[in-house]
Amino acid sequence: MARRRGRRPLVPGAGHGLDMLKAEVMQRAGYSVSRDRPDLVKYEVARSLCVPLQTANNGNLSTEEAGKIGGQIGGRMVREMIRMAQEQLTKQ
Repeated sequence: MARRRGRRPLVPGAGHGLDMLKAEVMQRAGYSVSRDRPDLVKYEVARSLCVPLQTANNGNLSTEEAGKIGGQIGGRMVREMIRMAQEQLTKQ
C-alpha cells in the first residue's frame, strides 16, 4: 500500500505564495484560473489532456494520467521559479 506524501510546503506560510504563482503561471499558459481557488486549474488541465479527473474519488486514474496533470502544472511552475532565480542572479 502506498503512503500518501505530505503536500505541505517546506517553508511554513509559503502555501499562499505558491498558489498565487500557480495561478499566474497557468493563466499565462492560457488556462482560466480563479485567483481564489488556483487548485481548481487541475480540472481544466485534465479536460485539455482528456484525463477523466473527478472532484471525488480518482482511484481509477493511472499513475501516468495523474502525472500528466501534475507535470503540466508543476513543470510550468518550476520553469518559472528557475527563470525568476536567474533574473535575481543577474541583478546581483
